[in-house]
Amino acid sequence: MTGRKEKVAGLVLAAGASRRMGEPKQLLRMGNKTLLERIVGEALKSELDQVILVLGHRAGEIQETIRPFLSHRKLRIIKNERYRDGMSTSIIAGLAAVEKECDHVMIVLADMPNITAPLINHLLKYYLASGKTLGAIRSSGRRSLPVILGRAWYGALGRLKGDVGARGLFEAFKQDVCLVDAPRTYDDLDLDTPEDYRKALRDIPE
Repeated sequence: MTGRKEKVAGLVLAAGASRRMGEPKQLLRMGNKTLLERIVGEALKSELDQVILVLGHRAGEIQETIRPFLSHRKLRIIKNERYRDGMSTSIIAGLAAVEKECDHVMIVLADMPNITAPLINHLLKYYLASGKTLGAIRSSGRRSLPVILGRAWYGALGRLKGDVGARGLFEAFKQDVCLVDAPRTYDDLDLDTPEDYRKALRDIPE
């Protein structure tokens, strides 16, 4: 995909207060890295043209944990002051930073430790080749994350309200969706609770 004309930005959503976890998920240790370091590092290694990291709760403290990446040419950090109003506000904040220059946005949740650069590139490759305007990873036969949306949907994303993402668009416009099968080994675990975290540590020993 090197040299492609269409630009793709990744929106890494990491603004939430992690109420169910009881502590900031972004700061959880995964081996010798925090969860956020792990996800941001993978996004930056991928073929995404830009990576927009959206922070909110305890933004200053959390930003410090990714200090090695702060000078990376692809990374921009956005602080979402409205993060308490739900995920939609982070999507809107991230989109506003790239909508003029990028033709597609990929939504990456910062609490999914198994999202890797190869997975991001796999979705990018098959989505762009499909000509569709909505794309998502399919895991164990169901739509999962990450997801990617073309410019045609920017207006709809900008109208989202509350603690929702793009799921409604994927359900309402199935004819526009390209589902890309993840490798069989992919576990789309997201870390919402302490038990999720314990499972991730068992499965990801590094």
